[in-house]
Amino acid sequence: MTLKTPLLFLFSLGLFFSGYAQQQDTVTNRYTVRIDLTEVRDDKVPVSLQAPPINQSEIIYIMPKIVPGTYSVSDFGRFVTDLKAYNITGDTLAVTQLDTNRWQISNASDLDRITYWVDDTFDAQRREEVLFEPGGTNIEENQNFLLNPFGFVGYFEGMKQVPYQLNITKPEDFYGSTSLQAVVSTDTSDHYLLPNYMELADSPLMYNRPDTTVLELGDTEVLVSVYSPSGRVTSEPIAANVKSILEAQRSYLGGTLPVDKYAFLIYVPERVGKSGSYGALEHSYSSVYFLPEMPEEQFSSTIRDVAAHEFFHIVTPLSIHSEEIGNFDFINPQMSKHLWLYEGVTEYFASHVQVYEDLIDLNEYLQKVRENIVTSRAYYNDTLPFTEMSANVLEEYEDQYGNVYQKGALIGLVLDVRLRELSGGTYGLRNLMLDLAKTYGKENAFKDEELFDKIAALTYPEIREFFSRYVEGAEPLPLDETFRKVGIRYEPTATQQIISYGDFTPGFDEEANKIIIAETDEMDAFGQEMGFREGDQLLALNGTEITPLNIREVIGEQLQQVQPGERITITVGRENSSGKIRKKKLRGRAISRERQSLHVLEPDPTATPEQKALRAAWLNNEV
Repeated sequence: MTLKTPLLFLFSLGLFFSGYAQQQDTVTNRYTVRIDLTEVRDDKVPVSLQAPPINQSEIIYIMPKIVPGTYSVSDFGRFVTDLKAYNITGDTLAVTQLDTNRWQISNASDLDRITYWVDDTFDAQRREEVLFEPGGTNIEENQNFLLNPFGFVGYFEGMKQVPYQLNITKPEDFYGSTSLQAVVSTDTSDHYLLPNYMELADSPLMYNRPDTTVLELGDTEVLVSVYSPSGRVTSEPIAANVKSILEAQRSYLGGTLPVDKYAFLIYVPERVGKSGSYGALEHSYSSVYFLPEMPEEQFSSTIRDVAAHEFFHIVTPLSIHSEEIGNFDFINPQMSKHLWLYEGVTEYFASHVQVYEDLIDLNEYLQKVRENIVTSRAYYNDTLPFTEMSANVLEEYEDQYGNVYQKGALIGLVLDVRLRELSGGTYGLRNLMLDLAKTYGKENAFKDEELFDKIAALTYPEIREFFSRYVEGAEPLPLDETFRKVGIRYEPTATQQIISYGDFTPGFDEEANKIIIAETDEMDAFGQEMGFREGDQLLALNGTEITPLNIREVIGEQLQQVQPGERITITVGRENSSGKIRKKKLRGRAISRERQSLHVLEPDPTATPEQKALRAAWLNNEV
């Protein structure tokens, strides 16, 4: 290591800043945005935006109504207050707010800058203002700042392609976690340059006292940054946990990744936030997570699955996207017809990579597929054409959006098997995605109406028929036929023996954040033996804590491993005569009973050599 003397160091630093200043002078046609994280007032931070040259009498400043990846209305203008416009001498210009997200500025050719204050979304007071946390903003003075830039910064109408300089003033001991590379960074500020608003909006940052771990995946540097208010969750074990899935994804994608740097920004509150949801929001080079604390094994499994999904978005929509995504309209977006691709194939890959790269076994993978089928058929319209739902997801079919992660993943599965069948096992959906990425890439968007024909041209004419029938059309996916091809037995209904949980009707106590026993009218013999009562809070099963997040795993997996007749202890919280909740342990013996199970999947012991060979090609192993 070579050490510089202080004089030489200062000289070098002076040359660097001089070069940076010259760069600033030569680029005048850009926005310069300043966000000051050291000046928090009433849970708000100030934003100042130096305007690029404007050659018109009026201009409209826009905050996003909708942002990519959320497929719902956010209205970030709701969180902006006290917006003012100034000329170069400091005189104010007339500003008229046209609606929630747009402000019209008069005498715009004289505009020098605008200023305003931004409130965060995490602390929204009204239920209707609550946003899904990974797509929102957080302002916790001297603790944490989650900066999804679209929640703090807008653009002038018709000037979305103008470059941005983003300057962040930060507390001295804070670190800015992001996939961006700062052009200048000091103890109290960071400066970033971005080519346009799309890139700015696509580049989240998280500022707090650092807890980071860096992984090297070939030529790609992966930053794992964690903020945990309790301090119980840290970045190093999370990084170790996701490393195997990221390495598997690198192998799955041919050994290289299409990004040089990627950032996982992970906020871990002690409990579920105001939206009542948890998960992540993808970006081209990063992803933002909101995952509340939960038992270690469940947290590891959850973040592995979620990270696998979000990381695969480096393929789509980063390298494969339509014109609607490539030039996104933040006020009145035209939605693409291809959510089956952006979210469905991505969700399929997130599970398929784990069995393909031998991280999970076949039975565990089939259970994930079964959950997709059960949820898709139980909660969504299976005859609604997927392209129609996608194009109209913001309003008419908003309640069908969740199916992109269920039927969308199944579309990916059926398409993958069909491609393998047509190619004799040598070409699958993974190969198709790599070919599409080469055909289009980050800078070239496809036309929505041309994609299916392009895929058919790259693969087989029969694939065009597949899209016509099952994605554009209303036909249910040919699940039975598909699974039979790969030697998997599929039964839409089957009788199974299960261990009873009591057959009470569950409920949720929002204030206590506990699963409760809501009704006992139809409780079975096991529930009666245990002595469950309405209002009981479910706290633990044989010592394992029960939470709203792990209830399915505890009842569906841990309880099912118990043998009939084996003793079971369930801890409940029960109100006593004085109205206080006290813990009480209820004991009984496990009871087995028959249950009609839906959409059962299991390997067919009578599978032919041809079926086994196609299954092996599909899953990359001998099964």
